[in-house]
Order: sequence, then structure tokens, then C-alpha cells
Amino acid sequence: MLAAFLASAEEELTGFSHSLSAETFSAAADLILEAKQRGNRLHITGIGKPGHVASYIASLLSSTGTACYFLDGTEAVHGSCGQLAAGDVVICISNSGETAELKATAAAIRNNECSLIAVTGNPDSWLAKFCDVTIPAGVSREGGPLNRAPRNSVLAEILALQALSVILQAECGWSPKQYVRCHPGGKLGALRQNEIEG
Repeated sequence: MLAAFLASAEEELTGFSHSLSAETFSAAADLILEAKQRGNRLHITGIGKPGHVASYIASLLSSTGTACYFLDGTEAVHGSCGQLAAGDVVICISNSGETAELKATAAAIRNNECSLIAVTGNPDSWLAKFCDVTIPAGVSREGGPLNRAPRNSVLAEILALQALSVILQAECGWSPKQYVRCHPGGKLGALRQNEIEG
């Protein structure tokens, strides 16, 4: 079973990565960078497992030069949209693009006059059509028993958003000194500090 899952993950991610469009990532990055230049902020949200992906990506982006704020996908419609300001950008993650709770959250985000970026496995979904830019993150098989639990789709979402983070970090042009300022702890902080002092 392990070998079968790893083979499915390799096959799905290889096919997925080859289908990604530079134009799509440029459009998403431009939307975020334009908002940043205006003094607006970036947020990211999801329901269920994509919510955990959102939390990780918010941390990754923030540590590489693009401040990003996690927006709880359920709490958003119970007051947490208060963290949004008109002109902000929100990334919404949903494999199906049809999750009822995230549809309600996306509608509330739009009602707060924010732009939306979808990351979804279904480019024909409600979410994809509702958002300003859609980054596809689709797989045909999840892998594992029953082929139900989100495994390969989560890997695709993470890979797509890591790719976006690379583009945004390159645009920021952070130096090792700036990186250490936000990441002074752990082995990475020590390595970067040695680069600065060396």
C-alpha cells in the first residue's frame, strides 16, 4: 500500500506540475503586489484540511517577505471578516470549489470589497468562477485506501502555493539579513546569521 501511494503521489504531482501556467501565477502575484503597494494586506483561508494548508502557507509567506494573515474559514462569517479591509486580497483553498461553508465565506469576503484568488482542483467550480484569479491544483486520485481522504490534493495545493511564495519572495528581493530578522531562531536562523557575518 505504501509503494502504491508513493507512486500515485509522484504521478499526480508530476502531471500537475507540468500543467501549471506561468501566466496564472503572474496574475495572482500581480494582484497581491498591487494590494501591497496600496498598503493593503493578504489573507488566506480554507475549510477542513485546506484550512491547515492555509495556516502553513500564511506562515511561509510571512517568513519570506509577504505578510499574510490566516482567516478562519468558519469564523469568517461569525465576525472574523473584521480583519479585512477594502482592497485586501484573500486566497481561498478548496479542492472541490463547492464547499458550502467556503462559498459563504467567499461571499462575505467579496461583500467586504476584497479581491479573491482561488486555489482549487475544479476550474469549473463555483469558487473558480467567483474569484478574480484561479490557480488550479487538481489531481485525479487521492491515493490511499478508499481514495477519499485528501492526500494528493493537499500536496497539489501546497505545491501551487509554494510556487506562488517563490515568485513573491523573488519580487521582495530579501537579503539574508532581512530573512534573519524574521527568522532568528532554529538552524535556519543560525545558518543565515553565519552568511551575514561571513
